[in-house]
Amino acid sequence: MTTADAYGDLLRMNRTVTTTREAAARWQTAPRNASRRLRTMEEAGLVRRLRQGLWALHDIQPFALAPYLTAPFPAYVSFWSALSRHDMIEQIPRQISVASLDRARRIQTAIGVYAIHHLAPELFEGYRGSEADGYLATPEKAFFDAVYVRTAAGGRAFFPELSLPVGFDHTQLEQWTGRITTQRLRTLVSHRLGETLRHAARQEA
Repeated sequence: MTTADAYGDLLRMNRTVTTTREAAARWQTAPRNASRRLRTMEEAGLVRRLRQGLWALHDIQPFALAPYLTAPFPAYVSFWSALSRHDMIEQIPRQISVASLDRARRIQTAIGVYAIHHLAPELFEGYRGSEADGYLATPEKAFFDAVYVRTAAGGRAFFPELSLPVGFDHTQLEQWTGRITTQRLRTLVSHRLGETLRHAARQEA
């Protein structure tokens, strides 16, 4: 099988990203051989190595990469990354913050650093998007996630010049807070959400 034929075979999987093991299974070869073939493809400009064992077959948006990093667990972009995307804060985060059912950790890739934050299943909702563009927390959920994770870790979330978009739904914050299973943490999160909102500006329509 030529390099071009092997690449065409991967494209027929209709995937943006593949792993070395998936490619090996597709080609019915050993992972070591698949890795060598993928490196040859990279040299030819056909694929891009994102991190060990993970390859992009097409151009991929940074936010769309998150679920591939936490697979088989789902993931969406949230926290300060989502707040920035929603124009709620002026700072541009240096890393991409991700909510997932996976364990918390930092992952270095060829297109950026991803900070994975673990959320309990009962809190893993409140996002929109698609596989192609990535999944992004709503303004309300991004704000809640940031306050929740910092509070749960014993710290505080700071939002210099936080700006709330038109239509920001405070009742969603109450609903998310009500899902926190620990009463003490639920009370702390509720207090800090309210405290921060009192100092937030509001965007004009």
